[in-house]
Amino acid sequence: MIIEQIMKTDVATLSPTNTIADAIEMIKQHKIRHIPIINENDHVIGIVTDRDIRDASPSIFHADEHLEDLQKPVSTIMKTNVITGHPLDFVEEVAALFYEHRISCLPIVKDEKLVGIVTETDLLYTLVQLTGAHQPGSQLEVKVPNRTGMLCEVASFFRNRNVNISSVLVYPDKDEQYKILVFRIQTMNPMAVIQDLRSEGYTVLWPNLPGVSS
Repeated sequence: MIIEQIMKTDVATLSPTNTIADAIEMIKQHKIRHIPIINENDHVIGIVTDRDIRDASPSIFHADEHLEDLQKPVSTIMKTNVITGHPLDFVEEVAALFYEHRISCLPIVKDEKLVGIVTETDLLYTLVQLTGAHQPGSQLEVKVPNRTGMLCEVASFFRNRNVNISSVLVYPDKDEQYKILVFRIQTMNPMAVIQDLRSEGYTVLWPNLPGVSS
């Protein structure tokens, strides 16, 4: 999946000369947490977050003091070292950027112009969709040897039981000779598949159901 499929294209923006008060009003009106700051050519030159605005706003105990500070331009509080993405970037790569740089949003740029934005909420929602966690079903975790063809072999057990697979994830085991296959399947009763797998010598880590032999 590429970022173009999940990014928001209706992006609320401000120019560097807009005031902090303008940013406060925009965040309240649009119920957003991030505002890209762009120049006259739609180039991203900065970003302002709700946290930046909170830091620049008067304390609630002194709400009527220093109101002139809110008339300062957002250029005085915006971050200028903005990390950006491209519409054709893969979602997995963007998620790695979020983790590596500890960011909560990513302006998306094409031909140097802002065309969209992705937030951590967008990524979490996409993860839910990719894993099928929003659909009724069951999850199975199967430990298998780390060799070619194991995914196909295990998937055949679901085919034999006419059970659809919603998603598959693969992650390493502590022992490099093994890996863990995580299946989200469209059945509320995985007992038969679990029995089939274990009868053929596979290790089903989850669910560890009582009455099903290991």
